[in-house]
Amino acid sequence: MKPNRRRFLQAGLLGTVAAAAVPASLSAYDGPDAGGKVKPFELDEITIAELQDGLRSGKFTARALAERYLARIEAVDKHGPTLNSVIAVNPDALTIADALDKERKDKGARGPMHGIPVLIKDNIGTADKMATTAGSLALVGAKPGQDAFLVKRLREAGVVLLGKANCSEWANFRGSRSSSGWSGRGGQTKNPYALDRNPSGSSSGSAAGVSANLCAAAVGTETNGSIVSPSSACGVVGVKPTVGLISRTGVIPIAHSFDTAGPMARTVRDAAFLLGALAGIDAADKATADAEGKAVADYAKDLDPKALKGATIGVLRSSFGILDSVDAVMNAALDALKQQGATLVDPVEIAGLSRLGNASFQVMLYEFKADLNDYLAGLGPDAPVKSLKDVIAFNQKNKKKELPYFGQELMVQAEAKGPLTDKEYLDALERCRRVTRAEGIDAVMDKHKLDALIAPTAGPAGLTDLLLGDHMRGGSSTVAAVAGYPSVTVPAGYVFGLPVGLSFFGRAWSEAKLLGLAYAFEQATKARKAPQFLATTDLRVE
Repeated sequence: MKPNRRRFLQAGLLGTVAAAAVPASLSAYDGPDAGGKVKPFELDEITIAELQDGLRSGKFTARALAERYLARIEAVDKHGPTLNSVIAVNPDALTIADALDKERKDKGARGPMHGIPVLIKDNIGTADKMATTAGSLALVGAKPGQDAFLVKRLREAGVVLLGKANCSEWANFRGSRSSSGWSGRGGQTKNPYALDRNPSGSSSGSAAGVSANLCAAAVGTETNGSIVSPSSACGVVGVKPTVGLISRTGVIPIAHSFDTAGPMARTVRDAAFLLGALAGIDAADKATADAEGKAVADYAKDLDPKALKGATIGVLRSSFGILDSVDAVMNAALDALKQQGATLVDPVEIAGLSRLGNASFQVMLYEFKADLNDYLAGLGPDAPVKSLKDVIAFNQKNKKKELPYFGQELMVQAEAKGPLTDKEYLDALERCRRVTRAEGIDAVMDKHKLDALIAPTAGPAGLTDLLLGDHMRGGSSTVAAVAGYPSVTVPAGYVFGLPVGLSFFGRAWSEAKLLGLAYAFEQATKARKAPQFLATTDLRVE
């Protein structure tokens, strides 16, 4: 694949936006002859609070921030290292920013996200000039009739929608030998720490984009691991909230029992700001009714660097053993937790998890067919595909573009399933909830009086392999994902320069508690290091 074979800039954008008012120094890149290094960027590692300080003082405007990030996307994502993490930029980004600057001047800021540039995953619907395709060519030309509810929330918060992030096509629910971060429409996203390594998925572009400082923060989605795994692989914070905290209306689905959107950011505080903007009750998504009285208006307000003092945390040792080098990072993390005053219960185990079997996979197969058919029907009569069956036929007809590396057997299996009244489905769903909730997370937390559970999020990023698929090892996302409970991953350390994350899990609606513990760990360790866009990982031992 040629690294620049797809640019996905809207027609005329470079002439009217990225190159219009941005100093050349912000978009310059030292090519291969100079070592292939990205030049320093004015906004590298800047936090949302720092951006707001600059907006209040007049150092920045929302328009200037949008211009700088658009130039950064052009320099790093479309040229230079060619991360390929942004599938499309928003041609209205500067217009939105101008309006928010005027509003700030006339009325003041709406809140902590006013004027902040954010990327959203390409499976999140927008009724604007950007497409919503989940990376699939089958949805090119399909136009949602309205914004996804979470996009409405972002617009109300004053966010500048900078663009759409590339993702594993159909959120990685198409073929079993996929390469995370690859989509027929967007091509392959790269890991900014080592360009031959995989960013993991399916929120690949969101993770790589925020890690590479192409935006202030990003929104991803997860069914099982699709926020936390790429966040870990790309060295950022990822929050997979309780199912129902954030509306799924207008988001291309896999399975409503597990699906949720969530924030991805370089710091816990930034993720907390974005989570507050995303959360909200939506009459069209019944799951959000359960969030009544449980959501927090400002998840950043009470973050405390001393939150670990007196906390009791259970260590899920069954998720260790990915690699000796990962265990070394995790053991250092455990020492840091103890040094900050946490009591560790080590080990703890979720005894009944082995009884889960393939129940969650069966739920996904059934719900994918039902939920995707509902979503596609809602696009209206002009949609290019109207059912999962149509998508399968489209892929087969266009297999040179859509099926060159891996197939669509998961879609075929889902299409063969019956309705959501089938006993097989109902039994599988009951088992998922019982084993991971009452007999799982809730039981072990009750038994040991825990504030949270922890585990390594996943192993370091594997090499990207379009032929054989993903090689990433490990992963602890399943229990929280299947339960529909929250998890937060935060950078913990590095293995040969590749990031490894530590995950905090907890009960339903415990986002504030988990963010507090993750924040205290982050402040104690300061583990995140900005990526260097290396061509490959240096495996030399000195």
